[in-house]
Amino acid sequence: MSLVAAAPPSGGPIIAEVDMGADSSAPVVRATVVQASTVFYDTPATLEKAERLLAEAAGYGSQLVVFPEAFVGGYPRGSNFGAAIGNRTPKGREEFRKYHAAAIDVPGVDSGPEVDRLAAMAGKYKVFLVMGVIERDGYTLYCSVLFFDAQGHYLGKHRKMMPTSVERIIWGFGDGSTIPVFDTPVGKIGAAICWENRMPLLRTAMYGKGIEIYCAPTADSRPTWPASMTHIALEGGCFVLSANQFCRRRDYPPAPEYVFAEIEEELGPDSIVCAGGSLIISPMGTVLAGPNYEGEALISADLDLGEIARAKFDFDVVGHYARPEVLSLTVTDNPVSAVSYTASSAAVKIDSSQTKKKSVPRSSAV
Repeated sequence: MSLVAAAPPSGGPIIAEVDMGADSSAPVVRATVVQASTVFYDTPATLEKAERLLAEAAGYGSQLVVFPEAFVGGYPRGSNFGAAIGNRTPKGREEFRKYHAAAIDVPGVDSGPEVDRLAAMAGKYKVFLVMGVIERDGYTLYCSVLFFDAQGHYLGKHRKMMPTSVERIIWGFGDGSTIPVFDTPVGKIGAAICWENRMPLLRTAMYGKGIEIYCAPTADSRPTWPASMTHIALEGGCFVLSANQFCRRRDYPPAPEYVFAEIEEELGPDSIVCAGGSLIISPMGTVLAGPNYEGEALISADLDLGEIARAKFDFDVVGHYARPEVLSLTVTDNPVSAVSYTASSAAVKIDSSQTKKKSVPRSSAV
């Protein structure tokens, strides 16, 4: 696992008389984006791998570590889950069952042991942790990001609001209640996942909350991705930390258990199916580290938080450069549920060891 250090600034100041160097009074945060693959269909092994990577990043002095989209639970690249308009296959349904089983429960639903373990990792290594997961809420899955502080506390989550293309057959849609920005000792941290980053109104909602460290877990390794990340850094006057998986065909189960639709016959075990491209960009649009397309890596940089004010001197998208009397955004940030009750009436869980069942209120029958 390689460490890609922060790149030094290139060139001198435009006006020699003005010292634009770092302010020693501004905090500097060492951040790492993890570029590595999931152990697909094996969540315990993925958590073991996550801890090894987190320990390594902490050993380099990292205070903030960002993992890729769907690292825990897996990004099902190349799969169509046997779905076509008007038709699903038994094999596709079984594939979804296995994928559902690899997902994790998150607090606010039914808290699972995986979240407790991730929290313990963050506390053990004293890092702020941003982790991409597949979240299981009953029988619906969400592509989510979980946030943990350096004391080992779970802070909250962001659910991907708009799954892209075929992702919509396996993931539910997030809502405005999970677009958090957390004010932490290392900066104000939030996240948008993959092509959510191309949604200007979502970005504006996060800018309005004062985001300073903008995390962008992704599955997009195309050469165009860094341009989007650079634009966001410049637009938001924030640091952008983009983490992607680096995967070869052998990182997924072999055929016929798992098939890359339409290209399986072209792939060998070492064929690259996701090339990474993880990177870190400053509020001035400078690439501090990455993009890396070589393999699994820990990509790190020192973030001078004073750079945020220097960038926003020119352009503050929701401040002095805004025109709210002409253009404004209203965000609906309350949770949206398909079913609501006027009183607490959750279904009663039955203890199988009891011979006599507890009654279930009529209003809670489902």
